[in-house]
Amino acid sequence: MLRQVRTENGLVRGIEAADPRITAFKGIPFAAPPTGKNRWRAPQPCESWAGVRDCSRFAPISMQWIPGLGDDIYCREWHVDPEIPMGEDCLYLNVWTKAKKADEKMPVLVWFFGGGLQCGYPAEMEFDGERIARRGIVVVTVNYRVGALGFLTHPQISREQPEAPANFGNLDQQAGLRWVQRNIAAFGGDPGRVTIAGQSAGGGSVMSQLACPANKGLFSGAVVMSAMIFDPYLRREVGRPETLKQAEKKGEDFFDFLKVKSLEEARAVDAVTLQRSYEKYMEGHTPFFTVQDDLFCVGDPIALYSRGECVDAVMMAGNTSDEFLNTIDAKDQEILKEEAGKLFGNKTEAFLAFPEASEYVQGQGYAPVSGIECTVKGVLSKTARAGKKGYCYCFDPDMPGWDNPGTFHSSDLWFWFETLAKCWRPFTGRHYDLARQMCDYFCNFIKTGDPNGKDLCGFALPRWEAWSEEAPCTMRFEKDRARASDKPLTPFKQFLSDKIMERIETL
Repeated sequence: MLRQVRTENGLVRGIEAADPRITAFKGIPFAAPPTGKNRWRAPQPCESWAGVRDCSRFAPISMQWIPGLGDDIYCREWHVDPEIPMGEDCLYLNVWTKAKKADEKMPVLVWFFGGGLQCGYPAEMEFDGERIARRGIVVVTVNYRVGALGFLTHPQISREQPEAPANFGNLDQQAGLRWVQRNIAAFGGDPGRVTIAGQSAGGGSVMSQLACPANKGLFSGAVVMSAMIFDPYLRREVGRPETLKQAEKKGEDFFDFLKVKSLEEARAVDAVTLQRSYEKYMEGHTPFFTVQDDLFCVGDPIALYSRGECVDAVMMAGNTSDEFLNTIDAKDQEILKEEAGKLFGNKTEAFLAFPEASEYVQGQGYAPVSGIECTVKGVLSKTARAGKKGYCYCFDPDMPGWDNPGTFHSSDLWFWFETLAKCWRPFTGRHYDLARQMCDYFCNFIKTGDPNGKDLCGFALPRWEAWSEEAPCTMRFEKDRARASDKPLTPFKQFLSDKIMERIETL
């Protein structure tokens, strides 16, 4: 087994995974610590080291809320350890490999975690790469800066470093991708067969990397889980990049909140104080996200991808059935008509004629719909017409547990990574069977750009056709099996998908 590997900066020694045929290398530095003068800078080159670096434990997570202190579903699910090491020195990645020697040229998965670009970390238990590595894939999970340390902008930063004024967390991800190109062959990986994947803000990060002009040649496949988020009712515009000038004003407000006047003073604030101040600041302000700096980010990533202005990559994308339903905020039918008129103009009557428009969800509003589903299928339809291959899925099994959570946002992660045994939920055999199928599809896609192929038992998986308007195949991961459905969007959903695509065209 490859327990010791020479990287560009020195030797690293990994540790055997639960399956000793897999080696896990945890906490490999891929950039210099983003501290001191490197705070709010693009990642800088990593210094080399002498001897053999022990890579048997995860490195500290990036600065964020302390995990595990709440009673929300995510603190129950995987943010369980308030004592997990955390620090500003956080630019490390992790590798799982089954290679016995360096020349095996296995396909590579590079994973970006989610968390709204405000929290999250590769050490989350669902992201254990062992089960994927057992299928002959080198797994890389990349840490990156989040929150104020990852995405703050300010006029002083822009003046000091116009070549990289923003999006430091995204630039960390990009640095991890470039590290993979230079180093992954030593772990038995093939730098010519890299797939990037992520869920939620990690999926949004995949879209951002796809749309970055400088990333050509770094990867050839992309998996976007629960991240093509457009609201057909315009209540929640999630993930639309602000302009640099707009974001800089927020940075000035934050400096005022910190009671600092200069970038030098802000860089001198210790990381814990800065993070806790940011948490307090966000009680009355919006968070910092990816911005359009016209360098890394040159526009809305979904719009750029739909127009083909992106890295050439095969796509897999989808959603869970219960996440982020969009509604029209109205307390009665009269207000519904008023709000629909504002949204749809001369198409208002057509919208109101749909029976679904009058459906009401208590506490939420009228006309519930999955904007993610409508966005994914609209984008895949447009790109399919241009000859780009894409695959669509929907995660829709039952999720056991006393909280009756439904297929909540992120619930599918246990299944894609086949890590159900780490979860507290009372999964039974059929859940494990479904997870094995989903992980098989995921791994086939990473290997070939096509999810079809055989499962671990050597049998052919149910056929999953690429999406097209003529044959709109969605692979549905249901209670006890994967089942391909060729049902098109309902007329109601198609109406709203068209609305979303019209908006995307304007971006």
